[in-house]
Amino acid sequence: MGLLTIGAFAKASRLSPKALRLYDELGLLPPARVDPVTGYRLYAPEQVERARLVAWLRRLGMPLVRIRHVCSLEAGAAAQEVRAFWARVEADTAARRDLAAFLVDHLDRRDPAMTSTAPALSIRYAAASDTGLVRGTNQDTAYAGSRLLAVADGYGADGAPASAAAVEALKHLESDEVPTGGLLDVLADALDRAERAVHDAVRTGSGSGSGSEEGGTTLTAMLWTGSRLALVHVGDSRVHLLRDGELFQITHDHTVVQSMVDEGRISPEEAASHPQRSMLIRALGRGADATAEMRLHDVRPEDRYLLCSDGLSTVVPAEEIRRVLAGTGEPGQAVRELVALANGAGGPDNVSCVVAHVVDA
Repeated sequence: MGLLTIGAFAKASRLSPKALRLYDELGLLPPARVDPVTGYRLYAPEQVERARLVAWLRRLGMPLVRIRHVCSLEAGAAAQEVRAFWARVEADTAARRDLAAFLVDHLDRRDPAMTSTAPALSIRYAAASDTGLVRGTNQDTAYAGSRLLAVADGYGADGAPASAAAVEALKHLESDEVPTGGLLDVLADALDRAERAVHDAVRTGSGSGSGSEEGGTTLTAMLWTGSRLALVHVGDSRVHLLRDGELFQITHDHTVVQSMVDEGRISPEEAASHPQRSMLIRALGRGADATAEMRLHDVRPEDRYLLCSDGLSTVVPAEEIRRVLAGTGEPGQAVRELVALANGAGGPDNVSCVVAHVVDA
């Protein structure tokens, strides 16, 4: 079979002539030959398969630059790239779904026709932070109050002042009135305030002048509203919920390794020992992506929440954490036991814990 005109090739590939001209200009699908007299594009029959692949990838919403890369790969590697792209799409969709749910709830609660039947609840809480057995200083900050629970894990030369500044910037939430209808705005403003405080702390800290290595911090905090906990989360500190005897991780690590797991490049088991498992892709600090997760959690009596730095979660198995939260009567005792478990496992990092028990008021 000879070369096909652009019209015939468009029909065979299910692409429009306009799309074929665009893909030619972008180098995605150049014709086999261009007539030097008429300028007509002519395509080889064996180009149909690539044309259809381009069309399918476009329907997935893949950017043209990434399509060009996929088309340059062997079949197996191309399949891996498509798998990674779709995993990222699903992760982004899940994040938008959480935000949509937050907004729906936020707007419902502004509706005067909505009435609350939530039981009167309160929280008991405790916090602990320890240097561990290997590090010379403690760059973590942990805080627990009647409304605010927070853990920040600093890194770099100014990690300690960075984490302290981030938590300090949120403490006004303990005393400020938080309007029910404006909770989303309150959380966003609090995060902005924490980010500015971290920048100021890094600029004036002991590591000043060392460029991007000055430092920064993770920040994971929950604000008690009287019947709910509102979450703000950036980085790889975590929140766990113990409910009905089961332990759930309700935050998502913002790390290079977790993104590799999300994209199907490595397994969760491989991630646990990966040499880059602590490399952050979101944090509070100069040049860092401070995009936060924000959501609301309905609480139940007897729920138990744990906020912790990775000094606990990377060395203490989830089953041990579940056992302590389920078997310990008071939050103060729980945080002491969790710190002791981390140090008993070698204490390779600073460890911070905040535990909150939800009880009938």
